[in-house]
Amino acid sequence: MEHIRNFCIIAHIDHGKSTLADRLLEFTHTVNVTETQMLDDMDLEKERGITIKSHAIQMDYEYQGQKYVLNLIDTPGHVDFSYEVSRSIAACEGALLVVDATQGVQAQTISNLYMAIEHDLEIIPVINKCDMQSAMPDEVEDEIVDLLGCSRSDIIRASARTGMGVEEILNAIVERIPHPVGDPDAPLQALIFDSVFNPFRGIIAYYKIVNGSVRSGDAVKFFNTGREYDADEIGVLKMDMMPRDVMSTGDVGYIISGIKTSTEVKVGDTITHVSRPCDTAIAGFEESKPMVFAGVYPIDVNEFEDLRASLEKLQLNDASLSFMPESSMALGFGFRCGFLGLLHMEIVQERLDREFDMSVITTVPNVQYMVYDKQGGCQEVHNPSGMPDLTLIDHIEEPYIDASIITTTEYIGPIMTLCLDKRGELVKQQFIAGNRVELYFRLPLGEIVIDFYDKLKSISKGYASFDYHPAGFRPSKLIKLDILLNGEPVDALSTLTHVDNAYDLGRRMCEKLKELIPRQQFDIAIQAAIGSKIIARETIKQVRKDVTAKCYGGDVSRKRKLLEKQKKGKKRMKQIGNVEVPQKAFLAVLKLD
Repeated sequence: MEHIRNFCIIAHIDHGKSTLADRLLEFTHTVNVTETQMLDDMDLEKERGITIKSHAIQMDYEYQGQKYVLNLIDTPGHVDFSYEVSRSIAACEGALLVVDATQGVQAQTISNLYMAIEHDLEIIPVINKCDMQSAMPDEVEDEIVDLLGCSRSDIIRASARTGMGVEEILNAIVERIPHPVGDPDAPLQALIFDSVFNPFRGIIAYYKIVNGSVRSGDAVKFFNTGREYDADEIGVLKMDMMPRDVMSTGDVGYIISGIKTSTEVKVGDTITHVSRPCDTAIAGFEESKPMVFAGVYPIDVNEFEDLRASLEKLQLNDASLSFMPESSMALGFGFRCGFLGLLHMEIVQERLDREFDMSVITTVPNVQYMVYDKQGGCQEVHNPSGMPDLTLIDHIEEPYIDASIITTTEYIGPIMTLCLDKRGELVKQQFIAGNRVELYFRLPLGEIVIDFYDKLKSISKGYASFDYHPAGFRPSKLIKLDILLNGEPVDALSTLTHVDNAYDLGRRMCEKLKELIPRQQFDIAIQAAIGSKIIARETIKQVRKDVTAKCYGGDVSRKRKLLEKQKKGKKRMKQIGNVEVPQKAFLAVLKLD
């Protein structure tokens, strides 16, 4: 156990975590690095150049004549995948905090660092990209010293691209990070921190052993679900899974026990022996709290059960996804899914398409509201169609977040304008180092759900970094905005919005739908309504045949007769005709500027 080190790499987006992981694997001869970001094995990760999933791998390293086993977990940097980071941190004793020498400390660096400090991890600060011409290692060192309170000699300067400083990092991991502590003779306690679905082997759970040991073939049980299994195969994670006969305290590895149903494996559960169980479960990490809700519906109604199976398999691989069945008049049966943010929602949609071949429609994303009625009762509403009648509502509370934005001083003005337009309030601002400033805002989550992050990036030319935490609920003047087509409400296009934004949003939605809904044989009225009050309207003109073309001269009453006949036909058509809303209209409403 003295020769095991468990550590993860944490950093902001694009600060070089995965490239540094490549160099560590190369230096320890664990794998022959043939391409960049070896651990990012999903096509989506390679295309977008981001890490979506944490990846665990074991390396062997010789230091001063002793052999050490290093278990590395490479984590994502984007705020939408911070749940992956919190789970990885729970399975480690130390962390490499990587900071980009050209950009310095950013919002996600600070947030991931606090998460690691809460779990009492030993932090090794690393300044990456020191080989670049625009690097400012001295200024970045000042920022890290301010942030961590460490001495300058603790900070390692490195470059993941050239391999500079990699040996120093490995030595620091062995010297500074404590080895796992636990009792090898106690009853087995192992924390599940991740799981994947394999179509041939069933569900594979990844765990870290805190106490005790496990042998291949042992009868084990999962503490929270109480289910019992045989450990058909256990082993460690290299680039592929390597079976072992026995795994003991401090080891990180996998277990295959032929589990077929996804609900039986919960991330954060404890594995123990059937014959000699432990008394208590390991205090895992808290459940993830979804921030954004959206309806996901199959395009073909008959694929509802396939979609359920796909979401269950995806949930194994992505524990922060939550879903429950719901139905919609416009779209049929589907699921109400909870995501950690918009990028997360986009990635889930892409993965459903690629990995499970599911074509889905996603409705307008919104957040969870608390609706209080006049009797003092309270209900959670995730969907505008679940709103009670206006006359029964006493008041509505919406979720707020504490946002931290780090930027250079030249962009403070536009960023403040953006946040204030989104009904935000400035809590405080403080200068970090040089010309960089951290702004703290309290913002309604519903306002930042759709396009806030994109706008922030374009205003600040990509420099501003953004991170947020939930800050409870507050009363707010919210109303339900309905979109009617020929007097019929389309529930998939309904949204909950603030009173001040309703007129503007209603008008823009009507204009956008007028562009996207194809013309029919009859007039289509698109209306935005609050309750029974219409606040905006657009009309899509009918496609009509020129019925009077054959009348050369003659009495005007002949023409009028033909036009009246056409009018009656159109009226009859309107009664039985229905309007198809194309998929791109749903998507365009999401991207309303």
